[in-house]
Amino acid sequence: MIGRTKRTQNENEPLSASDFGNNDLERELEEYTRSAVRKVQFAVVAKAGIISFIALIFSFFLDLSYVPVLGNVTIDLARALFPGWEPATGEFEPYRFWWLPLVTYAIFVFLAYRAYSKLKLEIIRTPASATIDRIINSYTSVIDSIATALPLIGAAILLISISLGEEIFLGLSVPFEVKALIVLALGKLFEPVLDQLGVEFQNIVNHVKDMREKYFSRIQIENSKNLMKQISKDTVGTGRGTEMSLQDMEKFRALLEQSARLSEIMHKNFSSISVLAEKVNQLDSVSADKITQLNALANSLNQAANSLGDEKTLTGLKSLEAIVVKK
Repeated sequence: MIGRTKRTQNENEPLSASDFGNNDLERELEEYTRSAVRKVQFAVVAKAGIISFIALIFSFFLDLSYVPVLGNVTIDLARALFPGWEPATGEFEPYRFWWLPLVTYAIFVFLAYRAYSKLKLEIIRTPASATIDRIINSYTSVIDSIATALPLIGAAILLISISLGEEIFLGLSVPFEVKALIVLALGKLFEPVLDQLGVEFQNIVNHVKDMREKYFSRIQIENSKNLMKQISKDTVGTGRGTEMSLQDMEKFRALLEQSARLSEIMHKNFSSISVLAEKVNQLDSVSADKITQLNALANSLNQAANSLGDEKTLTGLKSLEAIVVKK
């Protein structure tokens, strides 16, 4: 069972604060996190990437120039739609950009794999939702930037080539802009792949959080059971049987409330420490000089607080007050 402590004291005694000092819970959570992360394979994104992959295949049929294996797809499509139509003789050959969507899609897959690898390392080190969001958002921004930049570059080339003649305009700018718009569509359709990665690792983080909460809840229940056994043992030992007086019941209720408060305080402190560790982890760097300065400031504040209770300090403050208000 997760987080079960090995104690040498009597099992009938309630859990004390020292029982929370072991690392059994963190060890179990770390082992679970490592095991769960290893089970998450990059292949889980295949279902989310089917639509974008189909769009990539379809992009080879949207081309103004010759495509390997497929040939002149645009001319063949025009002949199928308009029987008897023939392209103008002597027409120049447009530049071939059939490879542009394929290359950018390969870059998208590489970035997704980089996000997957980084998530595996970060979740093992600090399983937190903020870590997942930061990594997914950063790689999504890179993919979106690449997909958006190409059509804008193509539009600029398109405007420049207007004055350069029909050959440059129709042979270079227009084919590039067509493929750039396809890349934009691929980038938008590829975003669910990163979202799927985030969901897979978020499930691990949520389960770790649930395990912590169940641990502290179980501690509270065990405290209550042990207290009940202890009170029952005391009443039997004093010869009063199993009947409890009103005073004993009040003591029992007070002990239960104290146990509940202890568990709640421990849970809040643990959650606060986790949040603080997560925030510190998000900082770029904390230098030794900054830590020294913070330590010196804390010592100064502590000395100032201690000196306020000194009789000589209070006398000096009263004299200063008399001078300021001119008493």
